[in-house]
Amino acid sequence: MRGPQSCDTFVVLPPLTQHGVVFGKNSDRPQGEVQEVVYVPASECSEPVKCTYIEVEAAGGTKAVILSKPGWMWGAEMGANECGVVIGNEAVWTTDNEGEHDPSVKRLLGMDLVRLGLERGSTATHALEIITQLLEKYGQGGPCSHTDPNLSYHNSFLIADPTTAWVLETSGKHWAAVQVTSGYRNISNVLTITTQIDRKSDGLEDYAKSKGLWDGEGEFNFCEAFSGEKKPGDKRYLAGEKLLAKHSSSNNFRETDMFTILRDKHSEICRRCDAPFPTQGSQVSTLSSSRPSVHWFTATPDPSVSVYKPFIFSPNAVISNHTKCPDSDKTAPHTLYSLHSEAVKKGGDVQSLLRTMEADCVKELDAVLADVGEDLSEFDELLKDCVETEVKFYR
Repeated sequence: MRGPQSCDTFVVLPPLTQHGVVFGKNSDRPQGEVQEVVYVPASECSEPVKCTYIEVEAAGGTKAVILSKPGWMWGAEMGANECGVVIGNEAVWTTDNEGEHDPSVKRLLGMDLVRLGLERGSTATHALEIITQLLEKYGQGGPCSHTDPNLSYHNSFLIADPTTAWVLETSGKHWAAVQVTSGYRNISNVLTITTQIDRKSDGLEDYAKSKGLWDGEGEFNFCEAFSGEKKPGDKRYLAGEKLLAKHSSSNNFRETDMFTILRDKHSEICRRCDAPFPTQGSQVSTLSSSRPSVHWFTATPDPSVSVYKPFIFSPNAVISNHTKCPDSDKTAPHTLYSLHSEAVKKGGDVQSLLRTMEADCVKELDAVLADVGEDLSEFDELLKDCVETEVKFYR
């Protein structure tokens, strides 16, 4: 059940930031799998929800969400909702993999839980409660690739809003969570929650003892009980911690610092387009209670040769179809993915021109957000315009 090293998720909170909370994630996925960015408006629905493999009951109204997701699956690797909640997940490999905890059995994917948490959660804490309730009821599992039926895993999550963040780590239907209210935190394919546990599944310690995962002596350590030997991701997890420490030392951490971390090749946090598990998509979000939150997406592989493009939730938000896989074949590349791939192969100056566009966009958006009022209609086509500008550059 060992899998490839993949994905890193980060969050930085005050006092290390000047404007709320900064979240970032690289989504490393199998070679050739296309990740699309889609916007799903808020809705009222009483029908059961068909996730990737199973159905779950409806929960009434859903929030508007923007998602970065593998085209073939219902769930999402990462995304945001209109309430300022963001979630990213990571694969983790644990020692408890039998029966209803067998990750190869089709249940809810971790990515389904990300989307369900975003569609239903009004705060980070609310999303945590939704995810854990669904996890305990339905369990998690199923192939996490449409080309490799053996790729399956349990999940960890980083959930944040403008005031707080949660790290949620799971093994089957059991889980532990730690709240983060200041400083920084990252997750990366390895259990990190030890003896400090703020919330947990009922009977967690008794279950660990019954399975021989904990002897009942001393303080219960979630990571030691469910990790066993070290799993893939330790080196990259520590590298991520160092990068967070470095870039937040000024106490003015912002979205451009998160861009830099997610573009770091030396740590392998950023993976090339031709890697076995490339970084297929990347997201950075700045979450604020005093002004609109901004969500930046690449919608293309390898952020070091991609540009981040902003999205702001507004009453009539619309995004470009160029980041959506065709309905006729959800495994086929979308327009932006295809054009970006060709541009990377050819090389040339287009990347540097687009990076200048990204920097200009950051500055212009900063200026606009400093004085923005309640009318957000000017942002309705913000991401759409940026994507279509990038498409014109490639063509």
